Amino acid sequence: MYITSREKAIIELIIKTSGKHTALSIASSLNVSARTVQRDLKSVEKILQQFDLELTRNSNQGLVIEGKNEQIFRLIQHLTSSEPIDQPPQEKKLRLLLAILEEDLYKTQVLANNLGISAATLAAYLDELAQWLSHFQLQLIRKRGVGVELYGSEANKRRALAHVFLQYFYEELIEKLFLLEKGTLTEEKILHYFIPDYLREVISLVNAAFHSAPARPADSGYLEMVLHTTITLQRAESQYYMEKDATLPEREIASEFDVMLKICRQLDLKFDTALSESDILYLALILKGTKLRGAQAVPYDSIVLAQKIKSVIQSVSLQIHVDLTNDFSLFQGLLAHMEPSLFRIKQKMESFNPLKEEIKRKYPVLFMAVKNSVEKEFKDIDHFPDDEIAFMALHFGSALVLQEENLSIKALVICPTGIGTSKMLASRIKKEITEIDYIDIKSIKDITEHIDLKAYDLILSTVRLPFMNVEYILVNPLLSEENITTIKTFLQNNLETLTKGKRYQKIAQGDLSPPATEQNVGLTDLLKDLKAVHQSIEAIIQNFRFYRMDQWASQEQILEKMLLRAEEENLLTTPAAVLNSLREREKKGGLGIPETNIALFHARDKHVRELIFQIAHLPDPCLVKGMDGNEVVMKNLLLMLAPSELTLREQEILSLISTNIIESDEAILVFSSANEELIYKRLESIFVEYLQSNFKNKSIKE
Repeated sequence: MYITSREKAIIELIIKTSGKHTALSIASSLNVSARTVQRDLKSVEKILQQFDLELTRNSNQGLVIEGKNEQIFRLIQHLTSSEPIDQPPQEKKLRLLLAILEEDLYKTQVLANNLGISAATLAAYLDELAQWLSHFQLQLIRKRGVGVELYGSEANKRRALAHVFLQYFYEELIEKLFLLEKGTLTEEKILHYFIPDYLREVISLVNAAFHSAPARPADSGYLEMVLHTTITLQRAESQYYMEKDATLPEREIASEFDVMLKICRQLDLKFDTALSESDILYLALILKGTKLRGAQAVPYDSIVLAQKIKSVIQSVSLQIHVDLTNDFSLFQGLLAHMEPSLFRIKQKMESFNPLKEEIKRKYPVLFMAVKNSVEKEFKDIDHFPDDEIAFMALHFGSALVLQEENLSIKALVICPTGIGTSKMLASRIKKEITEIDYIDIKSIKDITEHIDLKAYDLILSTVRLPFMNVEYILVNPLLSEENITTIKTFLQNNLETLTKGKRYQKIAQGDLSPPATEQNVGLTDLLKDLKAVHQSIEAIIQNFRFYRMDQWASQEQILEKMLLRAEEENLLTTPAAVLNSLREREKKGGLGIPETNIALFHARDKHVRELIFQIAHLPDPCLVKGMDGNEVVMKNLLLMLAPSELTLREQEILSLISTNIIESDEAILVFSSANEELIYKRLESIFVEYLQSNFKNKSIKE
């Protein structure tokens, strides 16, 4: 027996309010026309007959289901266990897009029949779809008597297809992928398109490729790579070929190309497909734009970008009259977000922020301040999309709310939508619900791997978790008023359970020992953090060296001499391997700092034992490629080396030094002064300021 969601809703309304609902009142409740309800009532009568029940009307035209109580109970059981067969409009629009993408030309009547909708509804869907596709430089053409045709490049068609899944079916994808990995998914095609075997293999290969990589996509970026790779595989198999794009920045995506080449070769062997070089370049481009690395992997060598971000923070601070210039967490988050963001913008890769309109409505002043600052600082970009500005506004919003303290209950936020959104949600919770003391943020993947959910008093999620047997509250990423009420009600109703055994529980008379665990755990974590900072700063200070090089020494000879000296001091092993790492980094992009006489040579290598920051002053300048692509006359060679595996604090310290090199004209003068004592004092002042501004009581931790 099949039943639609509207038929199910009608039956449930009649059972709950027997005799009180008329066809007109049901139509009003379901927000449909009375004619639609009258049509559905005929189907409802047929369903009731199978349970020996009858639909009748009382004297006021109120609808009543009549029959034996046990039959009504059977009907209720069936409604509870059955899944409606009808598709929501968004799913029908997905099927419409898939149909148009799979055929060069489609008759409108055939489309309407296949989707089970009227010609008028199809026309409305096509209008919406045409407008949405225009964001991807795709044109939907309708020709009377001919049909529907889609014009545009294959790359844009693939991007549009991936984005429709990410934008409208994100939660369903998370659930389907989880069931697929568990081996409990039985569908022939996932969301009407993805072949399970292909998707399963792509997930395995993408996981393997990024498992130990220092720069991994965030949750949303990971899912985007899985979708784009599977779509590329299926489109190529269906003989939709990617055009050769001469404008692709192949040198910029060389490392990403190597990663995707390895994945695609394995897919070719597994499924006997032939992915072209254009397919692999397309996927490398997507990977470059989705490498959202978060504060855990700040690109410490992005000096020029870091300086622009500092200027943006300063500008926003002035506009909103709140000083955020010393907020290192805000700086890190923006730096991690902006590198792939700028790449996407320059490559005209649209990104969609589903929270954009809500952010603009709830935080109009902050949004305008960020927009003004970004457009002023990034003048080389013709148009900065509102979607990207909204993402940045989330980071600033998080930093602003973080200024409030004093809370007391432990909460877990499950939020797979990115760093800025996660922080914003956590900060909003802290601001609106003052009872919550500690907020931990985890991804969907994290909570399925060795996370003790019982350690949390409250679990909040921005996506449904149907695969987890745990009590949680589903919330909007921006925390609606309804969400706030729900959370406060939960805390109030469970107050006794939540406060049991906590440090603020009343201490029994005569018990002078400190309450168990909570304070000690906090102290232990703080001491570990302090120790990590101390070791990182101490390594930089102790290992700092200043060299005046001999005349006529080449760049290679200078580096060799510095590395050999570091080996003698037991700071690294195998200088030749470290030198090779420096060469490889140089190939990826310029190292000269624009408008200075400084070049920053840096690398992470397994042969490096400690953090190293050293400077060599050259008597004879030499030319090096700059970070902006132009040549720089180098007189001062800065060497920054680190082990291949870095802690969060070590990454922070390296980022702190590199961004301070060009923080001001004064800083540039100091680092290019060839005055060892002056440079050493500058390093000391940088670290003192960092310690003073960074070690304050924080409630939100990531």
